[in-house]
Amino acid sequence: MNIGMLTSGGVDSSVALCELKKNSDHHVQAFYLKIWLEDELSYLGSCPWEQDLAYVEEICKRLDVKLEVIPMQRQYHEKVVSYTVEELKAGHTPSPDLLCNQRIKYGAALDVIGDSYDKIATGHYANIEKVGDQFVLGRARDTFKDQTYFLSKLSQEQLSKTMFPLGNLLKPEVRELAKSYDLPNAHRPDSQGICFLGKIKFNEFVKYHLGEKPGDIVDFHTGKKLGEHRGYWFHTIGQRKGLGLSGGPWYVARKQVEDNTIFVSRIETEDSVASDRFIVKNLNWMATPSTDQLQVKIRHGEKLYGCKVGYLDDAAVSVVLSEKDKGIASGQFAVFYQDKYCLGSGVIELMN
Repeated sequence: MNIGMLTSGGVDSSVALCELKKNSDHHVQAFYLKIWLEDELSYLGSCPWEQDLAYVEEICKRLDVKLEVIPMQRQYHEKVVSYTVEELKAGHTPSPDLLCNQRIKYGAALDVIGDSYDKIATGHYANIEKVGDQFVLGRARDTFKDQTYFLSKLSQEQLSKTMFPLGNLLKPEVRELAKSYDLPNAHRPDSQGICFLGKIKFNEFVKYHLGEKPGDIVDFHTGKKLGEHRGYWFHTIGQRKGLGLSGGPWYVARKQVEDNTIFVSRIETEDSVASDRFIVKNLNWMATPSTDQLQVKIRHGEKLYGCKVGYLDDAAVSVVLSEKDKGIASGQFAVFYQDKYCLGSGVIELMN
């Protein structure tokens, strides 16, 4: 089987490459996707792409795997960065990593290299099964590291071309494999940033594109002005840090884009502004639900809510959660699950 392995310089994709290479039935070539922000915004922080590529080059040399660097700067700007900026400007909370996977790693990259390979592999923690004539996305064995949330916008065609060598491994097992392979990045910390930012701070990225626009911070319950912020696009619903207010703890309860106002509430009153219902639009179903009783994630992590969905049309549903959440924001992705399978996702729109 001919496999194209997308490598990042991190321990996960490096171990995945080693696991594929040790199988004599596989012919493997590695690819490093170079993105525009790594050069464009390098002055904002420590951009790791040169170090990333050095790790990839060393590992590929050891394994005798051919490596190709693919420039993706223009595609990133057009398909991911511009979307993120427009969503922030609209007062929404975007999830660019989902678009990064759908439009770049399994979109633009597949367009460039897909025809030459039977499968495209990555170091994501997820699984793919074939059930009947459909491919389904399954949760990883490591539920803490599970990355199906970020893969929930893939199409059947993309799933059919994808493989995840780490899907049945726990993160500690991956670290142990990295040591056994004597990888130079075996102890390298995991990346915590958004896929296209690396080590660049998100607020610096926002400031670069949208600047600053001072506005009021107002108590949601009393209407009293408590302070000022640098622009509503720096804040998201449920945010606790970075408000600079005394007498808290406070969190962001609402954003008013029209007059650039941030409303905050104290933690002890959070239930009064929490929500348990919303609309999900632009749905991408990877597999058809067999019931209206599903589970849903509204952010990456282990937290799954029970939910009931009502079908409004082919691309929209109403959702009622089993309990309230104070951090639901328009623009976030709701990702649906049934048992161990990820069914798909759509964009949240809050009800008035």
